[in-house]
Amino acid sequence: MDMMIDPPAPPAGGAGGGGAEASSINNGGGEEQRDKKKKTPVTEIMKLELQLLRVPVEHLKKTLRSTQRTAEKELSAVLADISSVAAPPAAAATPPVSSLTSLVCRLHGMKRKLEDFTRSEAGQVQRCRARIDHLEEFSPQCQCNSNWNRTRLNRIILDYMLRMSYYDSASLFADSANIRELVDIDVFIEAREVVESLQNKKVAPALAWCAENKSRLKKTKSKLEFLLRLQEFIEMVKVNDYLKAIAYARKYLAPWGPTYTKELQHATATLAFKSGTNCTTYKVLFDACRWDYLVDEFKQEFCKMFGMTLEPLLQIYLQAGLSALKTPSCPQGQCPIEDPLSQVTFMRLADPLPFSKQHHSKLVCFITKELMDTENPPLVLPNGYVYSTKALEEMAKNNSGKITCPRTGFECTFSDLTKAFIS
Repeated sequence: MDMMIDPPAPPAGGAGGGGAEASSINNGGGEEQRDKKKKTPVTEIMKLELQLLRVPVEHLKKTLRSTQRTAEKELSAVLADISSVAAPPAAAATPPVSSLTSLVCRLHGMKRKLEDFTRSEAGQVQRCRARIDHLEEFSPQCQCNSNWNRTRLNRIILDYMLRMSYYDSASLFADSANIRELVDIDVFIEAREVVESLQNKKVAPALAWCAENKSRLKKTKSKLEFLLRLQEFIEMVKVNDYLKAIAYARKYLAPWGPTYTKELQHATATLAFKSGTNCTTYKVLFDACRWDYLVDEFKQEFCKMFGMTLEPLLQIYLQAGLSALKTPSCPQGQCPIEDPLSQVTFMRLADPLPFSKQHHSKLVCFITKELMDTENPPLVLPNGYVYSTKALEEMAKNNSGKITCPRTGFECTFSDLTKAFIS
């Protein structure tokens, strides 16, 4: 690409590239381009749709585990009742007829529970099938299919609504858009009680959830249960119920000692302080914002359990688009009004993202076709055209110190040239 610097040409702070062929490449451009060629649009989109399939599968696995535990528990109770009925009349604690009646009632109850689990599992299997069918509708030829794209957009918006706890609005939206089988409202409804209880400063439902999913939380080395126990201890200290707090710590916090020694030492020291303390180290433990932190911690563990992304899909997609638009001029408020980054909310969302284009310029001499760099810097003629030092030195050597611009025929001496600097 030929570039021209308007005369007079002072020493340039930027890289004037007159009479030069310039090309720009992104960092690592060669390898990235090869990788992109290997990846089809279908492959990239399906990666982003992993959550769509994984959530119902994880929910189904959880239901199956719950069914198994319930069946084993009920079966053990039934076998115990049968043993009591089969015992000799003299050893029986209750009359055989009463025992048989109780046994029949228990069997009916077990049947109802298993039927409920079966219906739930069937619904989850149907949801998996519906999502597979939805994904199979996508193909490179139907990327412009407005119905498929609209459904996908509705799913992304509804996912955001559920994560922001707009459950009722999300349910109405799912029905109006006819996408209930493609979203996970029931999964989030299960977490609703826990979130609301933590917002109301109650930990019992959250602890029950931890107990129900103890094995999964242990595998991920979650500290949610410890934080809940710790908060319950702090609440007892806050109301000056020290004896109860000490007994609670011995029963529920002591087992966590080897894992969270420093946190426990920090928390138990609050027994010597009141909730109104001005000591910054311990004042933070009595802060009401710790409940908000527990809500966020629960949501993160909840997402990990069901294979969801920690951030809403809407945020991920928006940031992916904004990352392609962000330039160094955006934070300075120099974006045109048509640019989404001219909006404060979008700019805040793009704040942690890198700039879209980080490139190095390559200036190639028009005469020699060689790269102009620090070893062979560009020189600017009085008429504004730029060529490499090597080419102009060779020209001056062969023409008695005279330089002739190959483009315009302009003549000058070598001493008239000005050095350009590449930034």
